[in-house]
This record gives sequence, C-alpha cells and structure tokens, in this order.
Amino acid sequence: MEMTDLKAQYRLLRAPIDAAVRRVLEHGQYIMGPEVAELERRLADYTGARHCVTAASGTEALLIALMALDVRPGDEVITTPFSFIATAEAIVLAGARPVFVDVEPGSANLDAARIAARVGPRTRAIMPVSLYGQPADMDAINAIALEHGLAVIEDAAQSFGAAYRGRRSCNLSTIGCTSFFPSKPLGCYGDGGAAFTSDDALAQAMREIRVHGQARRYHHTRVGVGGRMDTLQCAIVLAKLDLFAQELAARQRVANRYERLFAGRVATFAPRPDRTSVYAQYTIAPRNRAAVQAALQLAGIPSAVHYPVPIHRQPAYAGMDQAGCPRADQLAQRVLSLPMGPYLAEAAAERIAGIVLAADGR
Repeated sequence: MEMTDLKAQYRLLRAPIDAAVRRVLEHGQYIMGPEVAELERRLADYTGARHCVTAASGTEALLIALMALDVRPGDEVITTPFSFIATAEAIVLAGARPVFVDVEPGSANLDAARIAARVGPRTRAIMPVSLYGQPADMDAINAIALEHGLAVIEDAAQSFGAAYRGRRSCNLSTIGCTSFFPSKPLGCYGDGGAAFTSDDALAQAMREIRVHGQARRYHHTRVGVGGRMDTLQCAIVLAKLDLFAQELAARQRVANRYERLFAGRVATFAPRPDRTSVYAQYTIAPRNRAAVQAALQLAGIPSAVHYPVPIHRQPAYAGMDQAGCPRADQLAQRVLSLPMGPYLAEAAAERIAGIVLAADGR
C-alpha cells in the first residue's frame, strides 16, 4: 500500500498522458510551448480567477507572488507556523521576515482571530495556508487585510479544487498559489505550480518575473527568476484535468468513510460547513500517535506526520519570531496522516481505521 497510489492513476490515464507527452516530443517546444498557455486558460476558467501564471513549483509561485507585490527586505509577512517549510521559505527568500500566528485547533489553519494583534508598521501581506486541502477562513482574513491595507496570498498548495463559501481556492484573495507536486490532488510528474489573480497589473508582473523579469526578449523591466513550468509538465496536468472532478468525488467518498469510522473516537480535521476539502492528506490526531504508527507499520501500511516540527521551531528559522504558538506545538506532537487518494478501496480504508482504533485504545 502507498500513501497516494499514482501508479493506479497512471494505469487509468496511460493513453491520454502518453499521447500528451508524445505531442510535446514531436513539436519540441519544451519551454513555454502551447500547452503552457492552454493549461493557464483552463486553470483560470476552473478557479474563476482572471489570470493564471504557471511556475516551476509551488514554492516558486509563492516567491514570484511576493516579488510581484514588491515585498522586500525589512518587510514582514504574517503566516502560519504549521505548514511545509516552503511557506516561510518563500518569505525569507524575498528578503522579508515571517511573523507567525497560531492556528485553529479544529482545522490547523491560521487563526484569523489572532492576526490583527500581530499587524505592525512593517507588515505587507498575510499568507494563510489552506492546510490538508481545506481553505482557511479567507473572508475574515481578507477583512483584516483590507482594514490595514495589506495583500493576501493564499498558499493553496494542498487545496486546488476546494471551495470556500461557493468560491474556489486560488481565487479567494489578492493572489492564490498552488503546487502540482506529484502527490497533490492535481499533480504532474515533477515540479510545477501556478499563481492566480484577477489583478491585471499583478498578473503582468508575475509573467515577467518568472522569465527573468523580461517584458520582451532581452528587455528586463524588473528583477526576476527562472521560474517557468516545463511544457511537458503542463501537458501532463492537462491530461489529468479531465478526470479531476471524478477523482475529487472519489477522494470525498474515501474521506466520508474514514469520518464515519472515526466519528466520536478519534479527532479529525473535517471541513467546516462553509467549505470543502480536497483531502491532499487525510490527517487525524490520535491520543497515542507512536502506538498507532507502530501498528500501521507492522501491518505494512504507511503513514506520515504533517508536520513534526513547526516552522518557528526549525533551526533555520529560530529567533525570527519569538511569539508563542502553543497550538501548533501541540498539533506537531499529535497529527498523523493516513493513506488517501481516489483509488484507495473502501475495504482498505476500513482496515486502516480498524488498526488505528485498536492501537489508540478506542
């Protein structure tokens, strides 16, 4: 068993994926080929955002977004301590300082009620993460940003396809950024990402930044990066996109099965009533994580901890922000992600849940 069964997906999509790759090999436009523009059009239509700008990775998309907003040394960006390191990493690479705000206990997302107290004269933006596939409370976060004249960048690396109050993730704020890392709900076969916005000027800035700041060939209007998404990777995402809605429905069925089995017995991160999740991970908070992990390993079932050390506790980020984040610290000691994906059989989910419940003493 695997955490995410990409082989099963490929077996189902072998013909369209192979055909998409062949088309790129035949036309030979490996950088900024026609599939790049096609994917950007389809993804923008899907989210409802006016613009999509593909990038070399989700991390690169975040950095490009920060650069387009002119975030620079001396600035501060409010974010969560409970995420993959790329969230804070992009802020630091832009020259700014991450300011960590603790998370909500039920969703593990940035706690909007705690943000205003951390806004200062150097704050330029807020970067919430839509963790485990569920968007943060974006309306509350946007309201705080509007009050203080700040931009909001949704780190939607785990939530492409999710919805918040009827609007899709990546189209919930100033800029939304996602990742197409292979294990994501919509993934390529390498690195890839995208940034979304309905602001024409920001879209133009991001398009220029991703190609070394070029407005046209050899005419550089701004400092940029080599941040393009390869044509081959765009072709693979396009081939998967037609099946995406079906796969999200299958993920929901697996999650519903887990939720029924764990209800009242093990804490989960089920989505709030006003939003949906794409379950990039299916994560629980058992009482005895070590015992549960050991029992799963003995049964040949993989598990993972997302995330064992909060960002503010990481050696590279120690001292950047001294504010306490006790909920993040507590979650890091408890959370455990289980196998999840559209091709996980119901019987497998039942077996996994049974082992978890027995090992956790439930």
